[in-house]
Amino acid sequence: MRLFDLLPLLALFGNSLAFPTGVSSDIESRQFGLGSSTRNDLNDGKCGSVVVIFARGTTELGNVGSVAGPPFFTALEKKVPDLVVQGVDYTASIGGIIQLGDRAGSAKMAELVKKAVDQCPDSAIVMSGYSQGAMLVHNAAKQLGDVSSKVTASVTFGDPFQRQDVAGVENQKVFCNVGDGVCLGTFVITPAHLTYGSDANAAADFVAQAVGL
Repeated sequence: MRLFDLLPLLALFGNSLAFPTGVSSDIESRQFGLGSSTRNDLNDGKCGSVVVIFARGTTELGNVGSVAGPPFFTALEKKVPDLVVQGVDYTASIGGIIQLGDRAGSAKMAELVKKAVDQCPDSAIVMSGYSQGAMLVHNAAKQLGDVSSKVTASVTFGDPFQRQDVAGVENQKVFCNVGDGVCLGTFVITPAHLTYGSDANAAADFVAQAVGL
């Protein structure tokens, strides 16, 4: 999509994401059983059999948000009790959409993947993201070079770049629900774009298979 075509939709994109940000505080997330909207396990020095580096969607709170990330982690932790999750700290602003994925955030995600490889050499590494965060997955993978071969799998939700491979990653899974305008490349937020918590179990099953569990 050309930038000229994208600009009229930016206000809609931001306003449409007001709902998830409204329910993504740590307290409210716990009330809904979603877990915290911030995860810093890797930065806290932890390693596990699986390390997930996750980027949230535009305007979501914390560094993993609430729509797709926490439900996914909860489902995966049932299969991987020592799961380590690290959110990508980036602005997740509408301006990042103009860049087709926040540039600084993309670089930060690549940096975190490299950190996971160095810090946790025996861990299976999974790159994951939702909406603009899915863009970061694609962008970061292109910055990894040979390190991408160390990434076991990628999982993206509501992925604007769904038709593109995640460079260098063998096991890839994209969740794009019927009626999700973002997955069609329109950047129009429809109700379907906010339903990826329902794919948490399927995403966890995919990762478990990819890592050999």
